[in-house]
Amino acid sequence: MDFGLSDEQKLLDESLRRFLAERMPTTRVRELIETPDAHDAKVWSELAELGVAGCLIAEEHGGAGLSLLDAAVIATALGHAAAPTPFLGSAILAPALIAGAGSDAQHAEWLPKLAAGKARIGVAIAEQVERRDDAGVALEAGKLRGTALFAIDGWGADAYLVAAGDALALVAKGTAGMSVEPMPTIDRTRRLAELRFDGVQPAELLGRGESARSAIASALLAARVALAADMLGACDRSLALSVDYAKQRKQFDRPIAQFQAVKHLCAEMAAAIEPARALVWYAAHAAGEIPAEAPLLALHAKAHLAEVAMDVVRIATQVHGGIGFTDAYDLQLWFKRVSLARQLLGTPSKLRAEAAAVQGL
Repeated sequence: MDFGLSDEQKLLDESLRRFLAERMPTTRVRELIETPDAHDAKVWSELAELGVAGCLIAEEHGGAGLSLLDAAVIATALGHAAAPTPFLGSAILAPALIAGAGSDAQHAEWLPKLAAGKARIGVAIAEQVERRDDAGVALEAGKLRGTALFAIDGWGADAYLVAAGDALALVAKGTAGMSVEPMPTIDRTRRLAELRFDGVQPAELLGRGESARSAIASALLAARVALAADMLGACDRSLALSVDYAKQRKQFDRPIAQFQAVKHLCAEMAAAIEPARALVWYAAHAAGEIPAEAPLLALHAKAHLAEVAMDVVRIATQVHGGIGFTDAYDLQLWFKRVSLARQLLGTPSKLRAEAAAVQGL
């Protein structure tokens, strides 16, 4: 079996990487992460024109109607550029939740806005994976109460999708009784928020009971594959940066790339990345073609890439003389991006525990 990307997916990858190299170089990334929401509205609008924002939204709602494998190709390119975009929240999680649990009217209202890049929705479902004792949101007498942590792409969003028990609620920005605070993390290319609700009347309920649970499960599957792909892109860029650095850095009047130990480090990274790439592609492919295997593969893909990516950025830091994680080097952008992605929506140990439960172990 010859399994790989199609010609169309290769073209998508090449086009997007070329666009990001021009519009989102590391100099621009460094500028954006110093702003309050690390968001470039013009670039996001241009990415929407390329089909990025609406990649998983049906054509009838203005989207590109692509597969999760296509979305993984996009996520890999975004990870390769360390691009600060609301892709995970507004292009992966929010469309999956709205499409899975929303009404026809909600589909018609929100999906075209998301596909056009004209709406940014923060997604607060982290408590459905793991939660602190003082966190969690409940729907009591039709009103939201509690705290949602790690709301993905929540800072600067226009609205919020919030998991509250067995319900999914949509809350507009500025709703009375809701406070939104930035939640700083090591990675400034992805902005999280803390949401607090004190008797908040949600604008809409997307679903309750099984419809909400099913939509959340589908959204988590897609988001975990997207995060795995993002980390794959970070691995590719970390290796490339290491090779470039090794060619330029000299010791004893020789580029360190000539030293056997440095060659071994770079080879070790490459050897870890390639099988991980196959796992990400297969997990994304399974979502559309082998749905029975998709939940398990998504769990393994995100868990495995989290460990591979941390190893790769660690080795890349060693190639950089141990100081690659400092702000003086671009490598720190990917070191920090991977460090957060490893934790989001389940750590490796948590995901493997879920995988064991899926298999009845």
